[in-house]
Amino acid sequence: MRSAGRLAGQVTGAIAGAAALSVGLLMRQAAEARRIIPMAEAPPPRGDGLYGAKFGGKALTLVILGDSSAAGYGVHRPRETPGALFATGISRRLRRPVRLHRLAVVGSVSAGLPYQVDAALEFEPDIAVILIGGNDVTHHSARASAVRHLADTVRRLRAARCRVVVGTCPDIGAIKPIKPPLRWLARRWSRQLAAAQTVAVVEAGGRTVSLGNLLGPMFEADPVRMFSSDRFHPSAEGYARAAAVMMPTVLASLGEDDRSAPAAEGVRTLPEAADEAVRAPGTEVSPTVVNGRAHGPAGRWAQLRRHPWFGSRSATEVPSVAPADGAVGYTPEDHQVG
Repeated sequence: MRSAGRLAGQVTGAIAGAAALSVGLLMRQAAEARRIIPMAEAPPPRGDGLYGAKFGGKALTLVILGDSSAAGYGVHRPRETPGALFATGISRRLRRPVRLHRLAVVGSVSAGLPYQVDAALEFEPDIAVILIGGNDVTHHSARASAVRHLADTVRRLRAARCRVVVGTCPDIGAIKPIKPPLRWLARRWSRQLAAAQTVAVVEAGGRTVSLGNLLGPMFEADPVRMFSSDRFHPSAEGYARAAAVMMPTVLASLGEDDRSAPAAEGVRTLPEAADEAVRAPGTEVSPTVVNGRAHGPAGRWAQLRRHPWFGSRSATEVPSVAPADGAVGYTPEDHQVG
């Protein structure tokens, strides 16, 4: 939670190329942000258990890995956590039970993923959702190391025949208590990490959804409703909206995709796709083939896609909490602990 302080303590390299920034100003901003953003006092609620038991049949196993954004820090009910939202959405859409195991850890950086994936593999997961990167920015972790840990995690999961969807690093510069110019540095680092994550995940066989400042306009318009009490993490509605944006990609990874066939214009080299995704939050990047080949002269091919109910709107709009078919949402009968 002492994100701004850690950012300010690591800005020396960035300041070398931006002499106009004042170290003293950054330190004052960091101190102010530390005062405003409280430390975590309690872990988020757990939502582990069986969802959609009423559907019968063999349950899909879903694991949630990552940091506080994956764990759902800031909400008060298990059903409001990202894991519960994804489990409910998958169960309702596929009409089959889903068993959820939340392994994400509040405060985790990418270097903590190996321990989480060790635990995840014991459950023989069918699909993993990973949200990671924010703490790597706030701790100013070495980008290459953070990306390597994420790539290794995806490769290990894919080797176990587990589908993987990664929500890339959000825009830390959108956090209200972090003011310019510290905000500008945080935004730059967030985007650089998100682009590198995209390349690494797709190379390893996973899919990504760029989060960036996807919820930024709505958070700015209604911060009381969209932020939790710490003004750092999303509220229950904020998490629901983020889950709704990622849900089509999660379903597509499971082979349930009713979106129109992707246009050839959406095919890019992987680095180009990663760069475009960072600049257009809500964009899915997945591996693809061109003329039967996964790689071209410039490297791996990748497919860019936007969700039809999101991409049809302007970049500043955010979809409602649930798509029309109710894929994201919760009712008491959805969840059975066990």
